[in-house]
Amino acid sequence: MSNRRERIAILGGGVGAMTAAYWITTVPDWQAHYEIDVYQMGWRLGGKGASGRNAAIAERIEEHGLHIWFGFYDNAFATMQGVYGALDRPAGAPLATWDEAFKPHDYVCLSERVADEWKVWPVMMPPHPGQPGSPDADADEPLHAVLAALAGRVETWLAALDAGRRIGELQEAATATSGEDPLQQLLSMVSALRAAADRHAAVADTNEGGADLLDLLRRMQRLLHALRLPFGDPDGWPDKWRRAYICLDLALAIAIGMLADGVLAHGFEAINDTEFRAWLTRNGAQPISVDSAPVRGFYDLVFAYLDGDSTQPDIEAGTMLRGMLKVGLAYRGAIMYKMQAGMGDVVFAPMHELLRRRGVRFHYFHKLIDMQPSVDGSAVASIELQQQVALAGGDYDPLVDVKGLPCWPDAPRYEQLDPQQAALLQANQVNLESHWSNWPALYRVHFGAALPRLHLQQGKDFDRLVFGLSVASLPHVAPALLARSAALAQCAAKIRSVATQAYQVWMNQDLKGIGWCCPADNGEEPVLSGFTEPFDTWAPMDQLLVREDWSRDHEPRNVSYFCNAYPQATYPPASDHGFPSRCADVVKQVAIEQLQNDMQPLWTAIGATGFPWHWLVDPDNRAGAARFDAQYWRVNVDPSERYVMSVTGSSQYRLRSNESGFSNLLLAGDWLKTGLDAGCVEAACMGGMQASRAICGLPATITGEDGW
Repeated sequence: MSNRRERIAILGGGVGAMTAAYWITTVPDWQAHYEIDVYQMGWRLGGKGASGRNAAIAERIEEHGLHIWFGFYDNAFATMQGVYGALDRPAGAPLATWDEAFKPHDYVCLSERVADEWKVWPVMMPPHPGQPGSPDADADEPLHAVLAALAGRVETWLAALDAGRRIGELQEAATATSGEDPLQQLLSMVSALRAAADRHAAVADTNEGGADLLDLLRRMQRLLHALRLPFGDPDGWPDKWRRAYICLDLALAIAIGMLADGVLAHGFEAINDTEFRAWLTRNGAQPISVDSAPVRGFYDLVFAYLDGDSTQPDIEAGTMLRGMLKVGLAYRGAIMYKMQAGMGDVVFAPMHELLRRRGVRFHYFHKLIDMQPSVDGSAVASIELQQQVALAGGDYDPLVDVKGLPCWPDAPRYEQLDPQQAALLQANQVNLESHWSNWPALYRVHFGAALPRLHLQQGKDFDRLVFGLSVASLPHVAPALLARSAALAQCAAKIRSVATQAYQVWMNQDLKGIGWCCPADNGEEPVLSGFTEPFDTWAPMDQLLVREDWSRDHEPRNVSYFCNAYPQATYPPASDHGFPSRCADVVKQVAIEQLQNDMQPLWTAIGATGFPWHWLVDPDNRAGAARFDAQYWRVNVDPSERYVMSVTGSSQYRLRSNESGFSNLLLAGDWLKTGLDAGCVEAACMGGMQASRAICGLPATITGEDGW
């Protein structure tokens, strides 16, 4: 037994699962120690990050939603740098290197509603030293250093506030009210604030407290609030002044809360029993700031709305604060990076190619349906998989070539499947990735038998399992495990998820043609959030058009992505086969309504009669809103597609990879206790790295796992 290779079965093909497989296979001579089998439902890898190419319409890219990587994603970028380096695509091949696949992006826009008018708040983020995946020395700075960084931002915003005020008006009104100019007092405190913050950061490891800094911050906050007295409603203030005021108010409340509530001493978890907006209010932030575009933009970013209801924002304060600080202060290079093809093409196709080359075995069309514990409950004894389709022969080759780039198709490669089954799947437009698929019933009616099942046994077919499905899948595929592991059951019950929705439109107008209201000086496209519901996030992704295969007659000049949480509180049983299509119909209707009624503030070339439907590229040249039928929309309601939330008080129930309660079951995904504790590519990658480390010891270090 000591000479036998350990058999690893990886369930699912999302970021966490594939990251685990990648890092295990970085062990020198790994095949002498391990065998790895990946079992994936349907025809492609990716999970929530899957994308597909529509061969019927120009091989266009169709995504689950808007996927953009942040510049603090050190673990995710380190993994992809390793993948591209080992794959070693030929020079000149499409997206041959990681930095050809990910391009820096600096231009972020927030939308704010001011006096019943939508305004765009543009932010051009400055580049930071270094590159993601290669943390610099600052990565190991203590959390206390954040206060010094915030103090520097306070200085910037105070200067903007001073420059933005109307000449003489503020000083005269403020002096008449209080006898002194609060802004001048604030400006005079900046040096003291910087010195106190630097001093507190320097003595962070001693017992010296931050009482002097806390007192100074509270005095500054009182002075800032006094600035409002002469002027009343800030909606009437100049944009630059109002925005600087909001940023300053938020920064002071955050710094006060970090000191007063013990975040610096005990970590972000110290405030996770409080909802973030309530925490800001408790620490003195004013309603204009709590309800501001920066706050709403971050809620939109992480779909932080219970049951997808925009009137129920909910995220724990510590997790949100950590995420905001990482996004805004801890990035390397650029704040964001845009992928130069679909996420499936940029991330999962290279992973599939490399891992298959290394000897990992992929079993597509295998849907996990059950997991059973051993008699004593200490391990997983067996798993059961539904074999969704039979192959025509040989291994399944999932990728297709699109203009020289290996990509995932938007449907199975039917020519590789059993001809009878392939014909039945196509005739009934069966979705093999859906929890509500009617395929088992169709198969039984047509072939007179149930779909075959594959039973895998511990000690015979696997030694250890990596569970790479999302947390919302656990009640469906592992109820017997939840009954035996209180920790896993509590995690499944407390870590909530939310459905999401998205649509994409291809237009024959560029940003200038649609009248984009806030072009950047350098011509960079925006990433915008905080806009109208039900789709509050928009980004043009024109860099993708070169990777698609449009004819000259129908060539788009813009492709725009929209996404948001989808309002859905309850989910019907799997027997309700029509549920996904009903949800998709809702998404289509509200998308059409948004284009028709809401986009004019951003796209000023839209006239008074509503959206010019002829802007939409439609190879069938339909009239009016019917042209939307040629676009793409989807709803992500399946258990493993829903976005993982961080609702108030929930992170304490997250588990590390090796804490499932079963000796041979490792967990992987963004629902684990990773040091981020939030739904994102970076957290999913960290979960996969934890699983790999538990198996083979690699990677030895996971950046950010222990907090800041």
